[in-house]
Amino acid sequence: MAESGPFSTSTAFCAKCGSILPLLQEFGSVKCYACKSVYDAENYSNLNFHYTIHFNSVSTVTNDNILNMDSPEGPVVERKCPKCGNDRMSYATLQLRSADEGQTVFFTCTSCKYKETENS
Repeated sequence: MAESGPFSTSTAFCAKCGSILPLLQEFGSVKCYACKSVYDAENYSNLNFHYTIHFNSVSTVTNDNILNMDSPEGPVVERKCPKCGNDRMSYATLQLRSADEGQTVFFTCTSCKYKETENS
């Protein structure tokens, strides 16, 4: 076993340099990539690793969220409103149909708030 070092560590990290150790190889030992310390296979018996993955919070998109926008949210494009003739509309996109089909684009007039959809 490699000499002890300045780090208080579990066997997933090198005790000498603190680097993460590679997975146990079939040869019965693990060699640190950074400092080349060697650890015996006995250190890896009955190891259980637990990982926690934190994802960004999820916001719920409903028809009310999309269709009741009071002010333009998101990008504004040059698109003529069929109701009032305004040439600017904001848009939002969602994947409502199956993955092998295009997305649905929701347009909102920046003037009269008329709403329309387009399947791209």
